[in-house]
Amino acid sequence: MEYVFEMPKEMLVETDKKGSVELLEYDSQTYDESARELHKKACVYLPYGYEESKKYNILYLLHGGGFTQDWWLKLFPDTVTILDNMIANGLCDPCIVVTPTFYHDEEDKNTHDESRCENFKTELRKDLIPAAESKYSTFAGKDVSEENLIKTRDHRAFAGLSLGSMTTYRAAFYNNFDMFAWYGPFSGCCGPFGDHDVEVERICKTLSEGKEKGYDLKYMLCCNGDKDIAFKEHKDIMERAVKESDLLVQGENYDFFIIPGGVHDMKAWQLHMYHALQVFFK
Repeated sequence: MEYVFEMPKEMLVETDKKGSVELLEYDSQTYDESARELHKKACVYLPYGYEESKKYNILYLLHGGGFTQDWWLKLFPDTVTILDNMIANGLCDPCIVVTPTFYHDEEDKNTHDESRCENFKTELRKDLIPAAESKYSTFAGKDVSEENLIKTRDHRAFAGLSLGSMTTYRAAFYNNFDMFAWYGPFSGCCGPFGDHDVEVERICKTLSEGKEKGYDLKYMLCCNGDKDIAFKEHKDIMERAVKESDLLVQGENYDFFIIPGGVHDMKAWQLHMYHALQVFFK
């Protein structure tokens, strides 16, 4: 794949082969001290020509701080146009994209508690994935037993932007490595107050313990702009992780895409998604 630094114009022109966006509703818990019951929503992109008889790879794609499930597909409908064009042009296979939220409810999105990033690991595993993959036709074949979801991890990816990038590490990578084989952290790893040593150690430990259990990393595509507020910490952590782990190999199962002059904005994040989907599931 050749990286580009600006979204190709043809990706933003509406095609007649349009996918659709649906609402997925499911019940969950907060999985914290309150352990209260929640009614959650996620948006779901289904590719043009979606058929129940076919099996689709699935990407779980997360927003950043202060936003919800609407961010990627509703607030930025051109994300849908990009997905439509990528699939129509054969840049990626038809896939399902689920955009959930790690917040508990509308009011909760005003919290500045970063524990949401890690805490989402349980809802992701126990509630969201089973809800999505019992309803839609993925490689799990609607069998959402934990054993089968683990068996089909090669057909499941997780990506997110900003606080969602931190959640990609904390909820999906560190805590559900047996469920996902593909990762796209866009703009950051530990945030401005994080401990780089801890993150490097967790990355290396996740990979080595995963290998012992027979789970490999298919690909992690880290993405950032060199003028992004989250660039320096993200780059430092990943450069150190590559040095310390022989299970993270540049060009084989890992890369770090950098936009010259790129900042912390949707233009960059859509470009990151565009590149990630050309690597995922290959």
